[in-house]
Amino acid sequence: MSMDEKLKQVVARHEELGHAMSSQDTPNADDFARMSKEYASLTSVVTAIGELDKARDEFMGLVEIVDDPDSDREMRDMAEAEINEMKKNIPELEQKIKLLLLPKDEADEKNAILEIRAGTGGDEAALFAADLFRMYQRYAESRGWKVELMSLNETGIGGYKEAIASVTGRDVFAKLKFESGVHRVQRVPTTESGGRIHTSAATVAVMPEAEEVDIQIDEKDLRIDVFRASGPGGQSVNTTDSAVRITHIPSGVVVSQQDEKSQHKNKAKAMRVLRSRLYEFERQTKDAERAAQRKSQVGSGDRSERIRTYNFPQGRVTDHRINLTLHKLDKIMEGDLDEMVDSLTAEDQASQLAEFS
Repeated sequence: MSMDEKLKQVVARHEELGHAMSSQDTPNADDFARMSKEYASLTSVVTAIGELDKARDEFMGLVEIVDDPDSDREMRDMAEAEINEMKKNIPELEQKIKLLLLPKDEADEKNAILEIRAGTGGDEAALFAADLFRMYQRYAESRGWKVELMSLNETGIGGYKEAIASVTGRDVFAKLKFESGVHRVQRVPTTESGGRIHTSAATVAVMPEAEEVDIQIDEKDLRIDVFRASGPGGQSVNTTDSAVRITHIPSGVVVSQQDEKSQHKNKAKAMRVLRSRLYEFERQTKDAERAAQRKSQVGSGDRSERIRTYNFPQGRVTDHRINLTLHKLDKIMEGDLDEMVDSLTAEDQASQLAEFS
């Protein structure tokens, strides 16, 4: 199907939805809500199509002026100048429409669960995990998002063995979804007297926060254990069995929560994380099926994939998926992630557009 045929289909569908919603045979509430959502999503595309049609008509009118031997010289010169401008504008409008027509990731508008774990490298890996967590906190602050710490396992010297947080705000998952994977750091640890550069790593997982409507969890598929919360070194920090461990038996996914003094609150937090992990697993399965049919993709979201290196001696950060190196490590660690995030998003869109026909 040609591009123009696709655009005609979009306009026809938009008109069809408009008539259906305003007809005397009013659809039920659920159907009306579904149609309203689709109508709204198509409206921006239809508006852009209208701009493209208008630009093409103007272009043809200008060509007629240039080709008309009876046109005066001044008119032809003006028309030629406008034609040159239109030759840039029309492809830009076509590109805009293609981007609008790309399949939407339904999870983009969702909040996210952010999980960071120390990987290889001992104490230095845990310190780096803590640095990454603060980096994402600062990025969230710059965008007006809220970060709620859900679980934290500290080393006692400022490092994080594991940190789990909920990030809420506008387009959170859309901005953070390419952060999943292994983040590697190269630097001289503060504990290193010889000045040798060490390499260590931390794993980041970003999952869309799932609502109950997104994924159904059967209570009989859960095993819930309660135990006494413990702090660093295993010492007891609570005299009651308030900590909760939930095992989703079919998948084997296990979630533990002990930060709250209330067993009920720990269970609620654990269920939020469990729901998001199961939802993300479903998404990854579907994405893998789609990716098998695609020539390329920016990142699989696989937590074992090494995606980025933070080189402190050279002050640079390299994203290996798109071969992007930025020489502003200090700013990035302070949460200045926009250039990195925008580049990853643009590359993902470009890979999809390459298959757009």
